[in-house]
Parts: sequence; structure tokens; C-alpha cells
Amino acid sequence: MAQYFEIHPVNPQPRLIRQAVEIIRRGGVIAYPTDSSYALGCHIGDKQAMERIRHIRRLDDKHNFTLVCRDLAQAAVYARIGNADFRLLKAHTPGSYTFLLPATREVPRRLQHARRKTIGVRVPDHPVVRALLAELGEPLMSSTLILPAEELPLADAHEIRARLEHDLDLVIDTGPCGIEPTTVVALEEGAARVLRQGKGDPAPFQA
Repeated sequence: MAQYFEIHPVNPQPRLIRQAVEIIRRGGVIAYPTDSSYALGCHIGDKQAMERIRHIRRLDDKHNFTLVCRDLAQAAVYARIGNADFRLLKAHTPGSYTFLLPATREVPRRLQHARRKTIGVRVPDHPVVRALLAELGEPLMSSTLILPAEELPLADAHEIRARLEHDLDLVIDTGPCGIEPTTVVALEEGAARVLRQGKGDPAPFQA
């Protein structure tokens, strides 16, 4: 049964952040808020936790997970970021974007796109996520919390607990969250392509 933490959305309690990170490190799957919508997260190296997220969302093995990173320096460990791409990323992070970039050797093969060898990276603008990532010291493997046959992410922590309390280890409640997923942008050598329009303004990446 999932634990339930009420965390302040602006000044997250350090004790609860530490406890949440311990749950992640022990192989837990969490539901947590971001600057766009609620998401599911787990430790980057935990294949069993990743499979639990696949089961919750009924995802096939072609689904691309996202690495939620503290900053661009951390993202650059897992994604190859050229100078032109870096300028674009620096101008639009943190924010409600997911960027698809060529993966480095640090990314487990199961997380990469099978043919393109790319990885999605994201630097969210949310105090609780930033606190989690700072305490964890590495990215969260993540997927938007959209349940099977539904079009929008779950937006209320109480509903998430009611529907998924036996599938999760922790639900983090910071109050109401959005229901619009990130804008997804493929980047390579400064060339940008918007793959999905979401909360982030796509205009800077459109010709």
C-alpha cells in the first residue's frame, strides 16, 4: 500500500524529501507532481521498477521513458548535447519540455529508442522535483501518469492514491497539478522538430 506524503509545493520539507528518496533507492515507484502534470518515477538503474511502471500504464517495450534531470550538466551525462543544442536548451530549461537527444553510453540500452538511439531528457521547473533530484544525486526514470484508455494525466493526489494505492510505494501530494503533458522536441545539431505540442510553448522550436 502506498505511503502518502503531503509536501509543501514551494518549501518542501527536507525530512519528507529524504524519506521519498530512500523509497526510490529501495526500488520504489512513486507518483510525483511536475510543472506540467503528475508523473510516475523510479530509480534509473532499476529494471523491475521500470516494468512496474509499464504494467501500471500498460505500455509496450517501444515506449520511451524520460530521464528527469536536475540541470543541463546532469543531462549531458546521458545525452550528447552539441553547442547549438546547448544554447537552445539553456534558453528553455527549466520548463515544461522533453527533449529527445542522442544517447550516451551511460544510458541503459532498454531506455533508448530502439532504432534512433535517442533518450528523452527533461529539466522541470518545480521546487519539489528539484529537491528530490538534489537529494537523489541522479536522474529519475519517469513517465507521465496517464492510465490505460485515458487521454489526460491524473491531476489529483487523492484520486491517484485511491486508484493506484496497491501499485505504488509513494504518492506525493503538493496540491492540484496540471493535466497538460510536456511539449516534446527532437534536437540534433541545432535542428529542432516538435513531436508533440503540450504545455511548453513550441514556437521557439518551429521554423
